[in-house]
Amino acid sequence: MTDSRIPQRFAGRTVLVTGAGTGFGAEIAFRAAQEGARVAVHYRSSAAGAKATVARIEEIGGEAFTVQADIGRHADIIAMAEEVFARFGGLDVLVNNVGDVATEQMSWRDITEESIDRVLAVDIKGTLLCVHEFGSRMLEQGHGAIINIGSTVIVRGSARAPQYAAGKYGVLGITKSYAQAFAPTVRVNTFAPGFIETEATLARDDWRNGRREELLSKTPLKHIPAPAELAGTALFLATDDAAHMTGAYFNADGGFNMLGA
Repeated sequence: MTDSRIPQRFAGRTVLVTGAGTGFGAEIAFRAAQEGARVAVHYRSSAAGAKATVARIEEIGGEAFTVQADIGRHADIIAMAEEVFARFGGLDVLVNNVGDVATEQMSWRDITEESIDRVLAVDIKGTLLCVHEFGSRMLEQGHGAIINIGSTVIVRGSARAPQYAAGKYGVLGITKSYAQAFAPTVRVNTFAPGFIETEATLARDDWRNGRREELLSKTPLKHIPAPAELAGTALFLATDDAAHMTGAYFNADGGFNMLGA
């Protein structure tokens, strides 16, 4: 049953969310369904999580299916695009949520070449290829909106994981480049959340040992949200109310990065 308090901004529309088996992606997919969308739930290895997301959507009377792909492989992205467009007969919204934050790394001193390669392959190469393949097809169909999930890490950098900050900075270049390339037919924007209490964040050693309290003290709104609290905010960029936004960086971080204009 649809919650009457939730707007129906995506009634009759189709949405693909990458990395929707867990965390923020799962909540974006569920929120899109709550707002009337038919949803494609992407996963790489979290098959059980993706099925659980679909089950949650079906429990409220929504329509969803899973699609598997390794975002680091171009052939997988092409196959996923072909499957999603065939299943839906087109696609209205793509949310590029997949990203690697190098969760296992607690300091810049621990950086490895393997971690650099992995993070940049997902955050930059994977995001770029998803925008390229899905955006090209949206261009052909005559409409579409793409939301790249970025991060406010680009404002201050990351002493913990410089490769993660570099990857998310790359997302801005991808967003702006394709926003120009696809205009005026397809809009491309970046949504940048601040810290979110996902399961992965809650499991981090630094989060359990004072990092959360430190960030709360520096956040004007004095709150670190759960993923579901920001899902609707991210999806705003694909709504009709955001029709004049493209190439934008849209952040929601409780005021933590209240710097400059």
